[in-house]
Amino acid sequence: MSLATPQSVTIDAVATDLHRIEDDKSSSLYSSEDGTLQMKVSHQSSKGRTRRMVRLDQTVVAADPLTAENAYQRAGVYIVIDEPSFGFSDAELEDIVDGLKTWLTSANILAVCASRH
Repeated sequence: MSLATPQSVTIDAVATDLHRIEDDKSSSLYSSEDGTLQMKVSHQSSKGRTRRMVRLDQTVVAADPLTAENAYQRAGVYIVIDEPSFGFSDAELEDIVDGLKTWLTSANILAVCASRH
């Protein structure tokens, strides 16, 4: 189920290589050298459906605005493709993903993050 290694992810114009650090028949985990950026790719089948997930997590050290104490904080963004066992081709699923990617403009992402939906 593995993708090629390394995977490359670009955040704020900085490309980071993510090397596979775990792999089993239903999921793989990729990580940056320092572990602050990780990507998980997994597949889960049950009751006539398959759920395919790609998740990207970033860890930072941030100061608590109330106490000024530094602590590790993690944010994650992921997409799940939830498909029935029949009725959709891979190309049709790709079209749905492309539609969502097109909708994910900066303005829409900021509106969602600001809870203006």
